Amino acid sequence: MDEPQSPRWRQRPEPSTWGDFGPDDALGRINLLTPAKVAEGLAEVHEGRTFTLGLPLTLPGGHALNANRLPPVVRPTLRQGRSGANCIMEPLSPGSSDVLSDDLVVLHNQYSTQWDAFAHVGSMFDADGDGVPEPVYYNGFRAGIEVRGATDPADCGIPGPHQPTTADLGPVGIGTVASHPVQGRAVLIDLAHHFGTDHQVVGFDQIRTVLDADGIEVRPGDIVTFHTGFAAQVLEMAGDPDPDVLHHYGAVLDGRDPELLDWVTETGIAAIAADNYAVELYPATPAPAPASILPLHEHCLFKLGVPLGELWYLTALAAALREAGRTAFLLTAPPLNLPGASGSPLNPIATI
Repeated sequence: MDEPQSPRWRQRPEPSTWGDFGPDDALGRINLLTPAKVAEGLAEVHEGRTFTLGLPLTLPGGHALNANRLPPVVRPTLRQGRSGANCIMEPLSPGSSDVLSDDLVVLHNQYSTQWDAFAHVGSMFDADGDGVPEPVYYNGFRAGIEVRGATDPADCGIPGPHQPTTADLGPVGIGTVASHPVQGRAVLIDLAHHFGTDHQVVGFDQIRTVLDADGIEVRPGDIVTFHTGFAAQVLEMAGDPDPDVLHHYGAVLDGRDPELLDWVTETGIAAIAADNYAVELYPATPAPAPASILPLHEHCLFKLGVPLGELWYLTALAAALREAGRTAFLLTAPPLNLPGASGSPLNPIATI
């Protein structure tokens, strides 16, 4: 088969799916969520029980876990100079019996339960084949060309009233993923059940142990979820997280493990989601430069086009699946259709 080509790159990282789904593809392995894959997911529904996998978007609470991401701010809108909360409409519309509320949200898209878009992590990579690396994203989309954002700090952060949008991360933003329904067969790998909730870095050897012990079949196009118990601990802290506890709680994947990366490549999975803060150990163990501090993110988002989900609440689902002696389920997990954003909050639904 001829090497895939693209007008944006002369060489691609290996392994990768750049060009495999077309020269301008920005869906990556979300392309594998075909009608047949949805049917596979539906075949895993036996009881019709549903589970919401999203945390309240106000959690984890505060900014001690990540100083760059803040809780949502919800404010009433203005309605003809009046507060949009509990607004008695009679003075504005004589004879009206209505009381209306309307509001707005200032939201950090990756504060709580989320999908990472491919724009979230790119790499300095020599896509031109001239020996000089340039900042690029999945399938060679270029920083500053297709992937645009303000460079002046004054145009970043929380804006004042009526200030314009200053970022458009283009085709590798989350809106592209939202254009394709994210639904299909998913499997749950229960690390908390097998290894407990002590902090530990998990490689493919441990994952293989769980796959074998629980009889988990991972198929191409599946969405793989990892249960560590982290989100349950966040929920228990009720908006007042203890960073000393959470930074040392539960399993994280070893993004430096070549066997783990090979498994993600070779299985053909469509996406990965975990209930912890970054899916993988962050920062990763040191490696000779140049090296990503988020090697699993680089492998998935930049090379393979595999979206990553973080801070999903999986504990109740894990218990129900174990009680039923099952590991697969139907997952419905669309991000917000917010064009050009680097990620999206969501409230995924599992059906078993």
